[in-house]
Amino acid sequence: MFRKVILPLLAVAGIGLGIYAAARSAKTIPPAQPVSEASQPPYKNFVAGAGIVEASTENIAVGTHMAGIVSKIYVQIGACVKAGDPLFTIDDRATRAEIATREAAIQVAEAHVANAKYEMKLAERLAADKITAIEQRDLSRFAFQRAEAQLAQARANLKSAETDLERLTVRARVAGQVLQLKVHPGEFAPAGALEQPLILLGSVTPLHVRVDVDENDAWRMRNGATATGYLRGNKDINTPLKFVRFEPYVVPKRSLTGESTERVDTRVLQVIFSFERFVLPIFVGQQMDVFIDAQPDEVTPHAETAIETPGALTDASGGKKRDESDKIE
Repeated sequence: MFRKVILPLLAVAGIGLGIYAAARSAKTIPPAQPVSEASQPPYKNFVAGAGIVEASTENIAVGTHMAGIVSKIYVQIGACVKAGDPLFTIDDRATRAEIATREAAIQVAEAHVANAKYEMKLAERLAADKITAIEQRDLSRFAFQRAEAQLAQARANLKSAETDLERLTVRARVAGQVLQLKVHPGEFAPAGALEQPLILLGSVTPLHVRVDVDENDAWRMRNGATATGYLRGNKDINTPLKFVRFEPYVVPKRSLTGESTERVDTRVLQVIFSFERFVLPIFVGQQMDVFIDAQPDEVTPHAETAIETPGALTDASGGKKRDESDKIE
């Protein structure tokens, strides 16, 4: 019964299941529709480039002069600050104790000055009355000068400690917005250049877009060119861009990910544009597709007519004509 009925039925079921699985796997899966349609250039002749939004002051990585434990934070992410506003403070208890010690040292030095001044005047009167030798008067004068020098040194030491105390409070050097805050009370803040800045600060009025233009298209760029930027992922969010400047040095292209391991594949000319954000949902660090109004491809930098050079004439083919000074009268 088992061999004659059940085994053939299992074999037939297995074959049917295999045919069904093969037919299902061979079914064509329709491609996924894009979330947003690709941006279309608004110019007849254009240069396209990928841009990244940045602060108009460029993104400023704020650090600290002196390493230590953070005792207080004065700002929050997104807060707007003015130049000179405090950002955070390093633990300053040791420095304040040192200031108190140096203030006491100034009081001691001032007492020595007063005592040396009294002894100098007394020695001068005694020397004038010829009671003591002139050498004693001179020694008292030297002692007074030494006491004054020690007082000046004590005041300089106090000024140095006060400067260190001021440096423990990190302040904003420019007006802008706090873009990142990567330090918290109780954490150790190292000094020097860091891969991850403690605070990222920059002005967002206006915003800038740093556009990478391929070196093969760099010759088509012109000063003052107009451009339009489309937010990556939504072509309906776009804004006209105003030319700011060229970065004169052509640099290796990076993938705009912000990582230290970004891939380098060609060289690009970086062009800076600006725009006012107003109510646009555009933030620093986002990417934009930028189309720049450019010279047409058929325009070449070589003139079709003769080009005058100092002391000689050159035709369009590059051949040098006879110098005017060589004409035979």
